Amino acid sequence: MSFSLHQGDALSVLATLPDNSVDAVITDPPYNSGGRTAKERTSRTARQKYTSTDAEHQLADFPGENMDQRSFTFWLTQILTEAHRVTKPSGTLLLFTDWRQAGSMSDALQAGGWTWRGTLAWHKPQARPQKGRFKQSCEFIHWASKGAVDADRNPVYLPGLYTGSQPRKGRQHITQKPVEVMRELVKICPPGGTILDFCAGSGSTGVAALLEGYDFIGIEKTKHYTDIAENRLTEALHAVSSQDDYALAGPTE
Repeated sequence: MSFSLHQGDALSVLATLPDNSVDAVITDPPYNSGGRTAKERTSRTARQKYTSTDAEHQLADFPGENMDQRSFTFWLTQILTEAHRVTKPSGTLLLFTDWRQAGSMSDALQAGGWTWRGTLAWHKPQARPQKGRFKQSCEFIHWASKGAVDADRNPVYLPGLYTGSQPRKGRQHITQKPVEVMRELVKICPPGGTILDFCAGSGSTGVAALLEGYDFIGIEKTKHYTDIAENRLTEALHAVSSQDDYALAGPTE
């Protein structure tokens, strides 16, 4: 297993990657959702959108959360078009979304050339109850393929519902995804394949990919989160190497 991590704009970095070079794209882009008015949607930071006012943390902000609906859809379409180019035929896309942007994001992936296959549910049991309302305990994952799905390359049977919450303690990104959930999702990639995440954040997709035996390519815009991702990916690679060394040597008396 190996990883490469690029700091920079997703569209610019994707343009440097060769055609048909990755097996799966698994990514969690900024949703650009929330806010009752245009002013709220375009003036609030990511921390203000996704973090309660009494949250006791100093997690860094991240950019890309202030596009209007049309700009967001156009931006994502451009990136998913490039991601489609670098993906091998029959490769797959997993795209995290919320209920507000599910329509725009499904439009963007289809405009980018992908064949939309369905939507998975990610259940978050630790979501906060809301008085007089339904609990918002799910996010969603659109999945798609580049052309026909070749089940012979990866004959797995995967569920359509995943459960798990990212513990607040030890969290390194505002919208960090739990590695345990990501380790199950990456199995859509054929064994030994390469997974791409063009919004790598703190590197959870890459950590899961390495732990499950895949190569990983990550792109992250901010230096702060690129540094965190690099440290986490290096630790995961060392952990896998240590396990492999133990398996080869066998237990000692």
